[in-house]
Order: sequence, then C-alpha cells, then structure tokens
Amino acid sequence: MKTELASLVCGALFGFGLALGGMTDPQNIIDFLDITGNWNPNLAFVMGGAVIVTLPVFQWLAPRMGRPALATQFHWPTASEIDLRLVAGSAMFGLGWGIAGLCPGPALGALAYMNLDLAIFAAAMVVGVILTDRISARL
Repeated sequence: MKTELASLVCGALFGFGLALGGMTDPQNIIDFLDITGNWNPNLAFVMGGAVIVTLPVFQWLAPRMGRPALATQFHWPTASEIDLRLVAGSAMFGLGWGIAGLCPGPALGALAYMNLDLAIFAAAMVVGVILTDRISARL
C-alpha cells in the first residue's frame, strides 16, 4: 500500500508539473518544434528545469543512499548497446511527438481536458503499447 500511495503522489505531482509548465497543451510542443515559424522556447525551460533537479540527484544523492526509500535496491539500466529496436522506438516516439505534439506522460495528463482528439490519441497510444508488447513477445 505504501508503494502504491507513493506512486499516486509522484504521478499526480508529475502531472501537475506538466500542466503547470504547459506541456499538456499540444500547441506548445508544436510551437517549440517550429523553429522557423512561431517558435516558443517554453519547453526548453521546462526540460532545463527537470535536468537541473534530476542530474544532481542521480549523480550525487542516489549513489550515496544505498537503496531507495521504498525498495530493496536501485534498478539501474544495464543495456548499453544501440540496436534496431531502440532506434525504431526512438524514431516512432519522435514522429508521434512531432505530429501530435504529445508524448505519453502529457498525453495522459491532457485527458483531464476532456478533449476528443486527445482521448483518441491516448487510446491509440495504449493500443500501440499493447500491440508492441504482443509482437515483441512473439519475436
């Protein structure tokens, strides 16, 4: 129960931060990517703020903690090679982000706006995740 509550609080805080930074509005993302037109630098500041907070935690604090507060150990990534699956997934993520103006976190947070287009995007995203899992399991 403790882990679930922590997950809920962290997810709500993350969603609030995305909404506060304007990242649940697809137009902000599209304007950020439109460097030759109506360019909006807000996303760079949101990303920069995230890096400023996260980098010291991962570089300094986490290694000194020994273990996370709600787990027996840290689960650091072990994969270090760039393969076709990573490149294809990154390309699909980038295309979806550029076309729709949303990535998974903001897409789920944007559902609170009760916008049909955003709901269709989120549903398509969920279907894509399920299909990817099933295809990966067969390969």
